[in-house]
Amino acid sequence: MTITTNKMVKIHYTLRGDDGTVIDASERSEPLEYLHGYGNLIPGLERALEGKNTGDTLHVVVAPQDAYGEYDEKLRAEVPRAQFDAGVPIEVGQKFQAETATGMAIVTVTNVTDDIITVDANNELAGKTLHFDVEVVDVRDATDEELPQPRESGCHGNCASCGVGCSGCGAD
Repeated sequence: MTITTNKMVKIHYTLRGDDGTVIDASERSEPLEYLHGYGNLIPGLERALEGKNTGDTLHVVVAPQDAYGEYDEKLRAEVPRAQFDAGVPIEVGQKFQAETATGMAIVTVTNVTDDIITVDANNELAGKTLHFDVEVVDVRDATDEELPQPRESGCHGNCASCGVGCSGCGAD
């Protein structure tokens, strides 16, 4: 069966950085299963899988703009240590949810001094070219329960599905 919108797809993958270091892989676990055509994968990988069939293998190179975006220096912030709970230890690499100018975001602590905590809201793969080796394990029709239920606005519940964004269709 061919990968198109409304298909449930199972893939095994290995994700590497430019230097060949493995970042993530599914080889020792169950294949990744996703609903195709609704932005459930990074755009560059989902486009590369369109039209592929069960048993196909492929190597996909995804540029930052088709993955997690370019690294945005504006998403880094130096926060006074006084804004954190005094009794809570803060360490480099720690992740937590924080209120940002654009809403809630997961931030990563990148530097800690006595007075300043530096946090970064960029995805850890932002600005990186990603290299995927993919095997299409299975493709099947999605069940009615697996498909997004249309809203009165015609939205499928995923802002990437229509290309307009939630502000364009009035959904939340």
